[in-house]
Amino acid sequence: MEVILLERVEKLGAIGDVVKVKDGFARNYLLPNKKALRANESNRKLFETNRARIEEENANRRSEAEKSAKGVDGKTVQLIRQASNTGQLYGSVSARDIVEALEGEGAHVTRSQVVLDRPIKAIGVHDVKIALHPEVAVTVKVNVARSPEEADLQAQGVDVMAQMFERDTAAFTEAYDPNAEPGATAEAPAEAPAETALAAAEGEGEGDEQQG
Repeated sequence: MEVILLERVEKLGAIGDVVKVKDGFARNYLLPNKKALRANESNRKLFETNRARIEEENANRRSEAEKSAKGVDGKTVQLIRQASNTGQLYGSVSARDIVEALEGEGAHVTRSQVVLDRPIKAIGVHDVKIALHPEVAVTVKVNVARSPEEADLQAQGVDVMAQMFERDTAAFTEAYDPNAEPGATAEAPAEAPAETALAAAEGEGEGDEQQG
């Protein structure tokens, strides 16, 4: 389907561009959210008639978004969650969680402005994009940890999971015995009974010869 964009859409185009998109994307997202019009003759004329007003309204929204960006850009929020020893969360961090955490920091955004390709499912410091306007986007950091102490370490740049892996690896390392002989193994003594049996057999053979 061909549509006329009413605002900039990432990876598609700018206001007034006529682009071809999948029918489902147009019907389920672009058209109902008033981001585009079907590219037919009547809509082309309608757009050109209202183009100046549409561009002015977009400029005003962009200006407001740029002001709001100053209170959001670079913010760090902390979320304490339960997780396994491998760092996988029991659950996930959603856009709603991030909105609520930002609200607590005095930064006001909506769920639709939080750009999450997929929910956050592991501890760590995650960069999350906040699209305040089609032409204005900022980044916030979401520090997900199992405790405030762990969050503090991550905020300082410490890789908590790497440290945990190193500790687990060390726990499985065999203790070094300085008195062990080079090449000695626990299986060596097992050869002794076989040697004894062989010597006994030879002794019996010699006794038979003497009797004969």
